[in-house]
Amino acid sequence: MQVTLLKCKLHRVTTTHAELDYEGSCAIDGYLMDMAGIREYEQIQIYNVNNGKRFTTYAIRAEENSGIISVNGAAAHKANPEDLLIIAAYASMNEAEADQFKPKLVYVDADNKITHTRNTIPVQMVKAV
Repeated sequence: MQVTLLKCKLHRVTTTHAELDYEGSCAIDGYLMDMAGIREYEQIQIYNVNNGKRFTTYAIRAEENSGIISVNGAAAHKANPEDLLIIAAYASMNEAEADQFKPKLVYVDADNKITHTRNTIPVQMVKAV
């Protein structure tokens, strides 16, 4: 049996551009792509933290260390500059591979510079009253 797991994510990147007239895709700082393991032309899911919109597109490479996160083409209607986005990619694998797999999770600051990475998400806890 095949399962689909989170392969990687860029957590709360800041949109720098929304280019309606650019060929559709999402341009991502090349260094961020490399650190997360996102390939050029790979399908990505984008979740807009500001407005709740979720959409699918593909990644293209922006200049290394530029901080660029540009939502392009028709998807530009779904994000504005300064919106916070989560960009995720998924992978299918068999259950034996899934048992050993850990995603690449990349966290950034307001300038889209990496603050830290992880390969697990902390367990969600009930808030103390």
